[in-house]
Amino acid sequence: MADLDDLIARLRSVSEDLADRAISVLSEASRAGETKRPEEERAITQARRAVEKAISILERMEQHED
Repeated sequence: MADLDDLIARLRSVSEDLADRAISVLSEASRAGETKRPEEERAITQARRAVEKAISILERMEQHED
């Protein structure tokens, strides 16, 4: 299903953007001398995991439709 393929591709892009943002947050914290993992990075990583889970679910749906 083309619509589902497009949605999966967009979610993958979102996942990559979230990963990039998490790395930026960690880098900023490191430069600032912080020793703890920033809460913002934890939240971003949690959101990325949710997006990855959605991708997995949609891919399974797509396989069942074929």
